[in-house]
Amino acid sequence: MTTATPPRATPGGLALGFLTGGVIGGSLAAFIGGCIVGKASLVVTGLALPAAYGLLFFLGTLPRRARDRAAVPRTALAMIESREAVAGEATEVPVRFDLTVAPDDGPAYRVAIRQGVHLSELPDYRPRGIVVVEYEPERPWKVRIVTRPTPAWEERAADAHLDSAPGPAMTGDARKGCVGGVLTVLGLLFGAASVLLLSGADPFGPDASGAAPQPSGTVVSSTTTVTSSTTVTSATGTVALGAGRSMLDQGELRTAVESLTQDAENRRALTVVVQERLLTIVFAPAGGQVAGFDPRALPFDRVAALVEDAGTTLGTGSPQSWQLTADGLTGRLTLRVMVTGDRGAGSLEADGQGNVLRRNGS
Repeated sequence: MTTATPPRATPGGLALGFLTGGVIGGSLAAFIGGCIVGKASLVVTGLALPAAYGLLFFLGTLPRRARDRAAVPRTALAMIESREAVAGEATEVPVRFDLTVAPDDGPAYRVAIRQGVHLSELPDYRPRGIVVVEYEPERPWKVRIVTRPTPAWEERAADAHLDSAPGPAMTGDARKGCVGGVLTVLGLLFGAASVLLLSGADPFGPDASGAAPQPSGTVVSSTTTVTSSTTVTSATGTVALGAGRSMLDQGELRTAVESLTQDAENRRALTVVVQERLLTIVFAPAGGQVAGFDPRALPFDRVAALVEDAGTTLGTGSPQSWQLTADGLTGRLTLRVMVTGDRGAGSLEADGQGNVLRRNGS
């Protein structure tokens, strides 16, 4: 066997990172810009772009995934150099193993893998112990410990003595380094800038007269104070709070919603998005037959409790950011709270009265 080298960043992988950044930046710019200026085409582009990219990526990787499924793994003995439990659950823990794999037809090599192990079986995987593994000949870093080997291999493992192979241990992670990270960021910026240029206007910038251009028939009101700013168009409304204030403060969210709806008693909303210091409402078209809801009917007194619930019960670690989205596109008001922390992201779903329906942890 010719031992392959672990995966490294390739020009194709770096280009894929740049393209992924471009799709992310372009879709975000299109969606947010479309909501602000009231252009449905930009909003649709922002939603359709990542979906189309995901479909193309899925179709493009079908041949590789088919080859992976067709690959026949080989069996070998391995020695556990070290082990480390990464995290814990009720009955199974993911463990990081550092192994010396000794194929029958090639030189021994070191590899680092992560595999779930039942708590009752963890003492069986002690350092310097011999285990039976399966690996892919073309990708020897793809190793899996066989928990129930055949009697013949179990006997070989019981009688075997292996020497440690020199490190460092191979892993299956392709490391792009600084170049890959820079290209991804550049792709994100390039995608956002391309959408703004192709749309023919900068939705975030004023024109020469100092006022943002609006579509025909749009009524705009804008007020700015030291602590907050409010902008209302025929399609959207936003309230941005100043430093030191939060939408979770007592009465803050209710006041912000009322400031966007005070001039239109029967104005209905398609979506309401609430963040720490930002409120955005996407209004239903006037006179349209699109389902919506009265944003003043939100369970304001339950919002802070829902955000706190999501930050403490979803296993995301120390909360770093949150977002509440309320929509009535289906005719039934639904609240979704998404939180991110130092251990991942999670979401919580509630009904129109603020009663929790389900939780999705990280």
